[in-house]
Amino acid sequence: MGRDFPKNHSVFTWIITSILIFVLGVTTGILVIVWLERKIKPIVKRRHYSGNLGGDSFLFNIGPAVVVVPVFFNYLVIPLGHRIILADLDIGVFYWIAVSSIAPLGLLMAGYGSNNKYSFLGCLRVAAQSISYEIPLALINI
Repeated sequence: MGRDFPKNHSVFTWIITSILIFVLGVTTGILVIVWLERKIKPIVKRRHYSGNLGGDSFLFNIGPAVVVVPVFFNYLVIPLGHRIILADLDIGVFYWIAVSSIAPLGLLMAGYGSNNKYSFLGCLRVAAQSISYEIPLALINI
């Protein structure tokens, strides 16, 4: 009813391949930039990375995944072109709001799991900032 798949399978394959290449390219670029930042910034500031020493290793390791996974789930309802959408949901805006509100929990998990009061204060600040951006964005979309 609402789904119009291309008649030619090669066109459909080309669309899916281009979307996957785009998402993988952006993800790889972000991973490389974050990795370089974590390696270069301590050298510039003359400090050593201590890592997870004495914290809750489960929360420390699962926190970034809880932040990144909802971002990929948000791509399901974002139209990538004319009639090119991965999941045509009737409640697309509400789904987007619900899934994007999970990210601050991952930020809090990672900060609390580090067992460092400054990391915890930083994660509280970032979580409050992301929540304060989500509320007006949700009001605009409704």
